[in-house]
Amino acid sequence: MRDPEDAPESAEPLTGDIVRCDACPVLCRIRRGQAGACDRYANEDGRLVRLDPLLVLQRGAPAVRFLDAEKPWDGSLVSAENTFVTGLGATTTYPDYKPAPFIVASQFEGVDMVTVVTEGIFSYCGLKVKIDTDRFIGPEQSAVRVAGEQIGHVTTAEYGSQMLSLGGVRHLTGGSKKEGNVTCAALLDLANRHPVELEIEGGARLVVQAGGAPVVNGEREDRMRVGCGSATIGIFARQWHGHADEVIVVDDHITGVLSEHQAGRFLGMRPSGIRVRGRKSTPGRYFKVAEPGLGWGGTEITDPLSIIERIDPASAWPGMRLLMVSTTGEDAEWFVLDEQLRPARAPMPQPVRAVVERIAENCEPALCTVLFMGGAGGSLRAGVTENPVRLTRSVKELVTNVTCGGAPTYVWPGGGITVMVDVLRMPERSFGYVPTPALVLPIEFTLPLDAYAAMGGHVDRVVPLQDALRKVNFRADAWPATNPWPMRKR
Repeated sequence: MRDPEDAPESAEPLTGDIVRCDACPVLCRIRRGQAGACDRYANEDGRLVRLDPLLVLQRGAPAVRFLDAEKPWDGSLVSAENTFVTGLGATTTYPDYKPAPFIVASQFEGVDMVTVVTEGIFSYCGLKVKIDTDRFIGPEQSAVRVAGEQIGHVTTAEYGSQMLSLGGVRHLTGGSKKEGNVTCAALLDLANRHPVELEIEGGARLVVQAGGAPVVNGEREDRMRVGCGSATIGIFARQWHGHADEVIVVDDHITGVLSEHQAGRFLGMRPSGIRVRGRKSTPGRYFKVAEPGLGWGGTEITDPLSIIERIDPASAWPGMRLLMVSTTGEDAEWFVLDEQLRPARAPMPQPVRAVVERIAENCEPALCTVLFMGGAGGSLRAGVTENPVRLTRSVKELVTNVTCGGAPTYVWPGGGITVMVDVLRMPERSFGYVPTPALVLPIEFTLPLDAYAAMGGHVDRVVPLQDALRKVNFRADAWPATNPWPMRKR
């Protein structure tokens, strides 16, 4: 990623060999044959051009091959009802003192529709990263660093996953120049599905990639836990009944003890007399049996017997069968109490092994999920309408559908248009940047034509889809079957 100071700026006046790019506040002066600081715009024979073609997505029809500007296209093979123009390669009008680059008319099931298409520039943005692992990655609020610069922090752990909040305007523009550039580069790579190495202050080193397995301190995670220790007891209690006298499921959050648990009582199990360390919550559920770590169940332990505080001789008996297992089934040991009521390791019986294997079977693959989150407010709305608040209201009233590269978004309640989108549902290489620094990504607003006119939209700039595509280089890909079609009637 180029630094703003490396932008092709010059004090010399504009000539036929130099064009000024107004796609972002950097205002690069670009010499003939060269690209701007963001590598998205270039000077082609004295004209400012977007280097990537416009991306359109088609459903139910063969994709149109890449078209060259020197070979005019007559509009054939494109069905307006089955073609969606994305913002990828659309160019931008930032800051939006003029209408969006494409305001495209089409029909859907007999209804006249409009899609306003642009590439939005987001300074107020970041990524929410979900990492499927029960391993300890670092304390909440710990700094997340790349190349020594803080780019975010650890947030609350969710069920079977560790969560990170990365980016945001404070890291992009509120710190040092280096912090902003490192943050922007890391966000760009993660959003475009590339692996990024992160270091958690007081915690682990991670390699994170959208859709890939997390790597924690050099170890690849394969399984997401089936549930907490208590949940695991509840799921598999009946399958253990008759094969084990006690089962302890080790977990950093809630360790489960079968004979004490409601599930064990329901099955009429005899109390085992085994008391584990930690703070008892409800029967058979214990908090803080050990400190967080990279061992069994996300704890620091490597010897499961270390969490046993005592064994009550009034309840335990020689020959008692004890299974200790983690919430992923990756760690499991079988013990039988000897005459002195000491747990002795023994070969695990096949019926018990089968249930441990079933725990592993029920663990989903450990993955990293990357969600982009940003505020689509400010001048971006002026590219859609002369009365921006009406766009906001239309989005909240579900009249206007917001997509990013055709991918569905979640719009947060409350003020503004704060969108969140899974980067894996967007086209590849959807994200770019400007060296202010900020991220650039495609965004589209789709709504009925009459609603667009009612909100004060730029109706005079509405162009039929076929006419819009005649004037630009574009490429067409097949519509992703997992994404809902953005056109919808109200």
